[in-house]
Amino acid sequence: MNEFLIAIHRDMKSKDASPSPEQMQAAIKPFQDWIGDIAAQNKLVSPPKRWDAVGKVVKQDSVTDGPYAEIKESLGGMILVRAENYEEAVEIAKGCPILQWGATVEVRMAMAPPQE
Repeated sequence: MNEFLIAIHRDMKSKDASPSPEQMQAAIKPFQDWIGDIAAQNKLVSPPKRWDAVGKVVKQDSVTDGPYAEIKESLGGMILVRAENYEEAVEIAKGCPILQWGATVEVRMAMAPPQE
């Protein structure tokens, strides 16, 4: 079994970037159900966390506040899951309820550190 990162990217610039309280409430149960289904299959490696919309951007010669809404997408959340291969991990990611609101979900496989 491999481990995969499922990273949720959300639009920070469009008029629909900030859902209403009603939309947020409606999104909670489908998201809980999706995570619960992954956990029930023993494929959840790390429980989901909420991430702040901004943070720090580190470059070679500076550290700045950000990212800000000048960029189109921001990282909205991430989880780690177990799957046999990319195809299975993608199928898990396709179940993410946030996709219906125009977000994108990225899937990356964890790699072993390089051997010296």
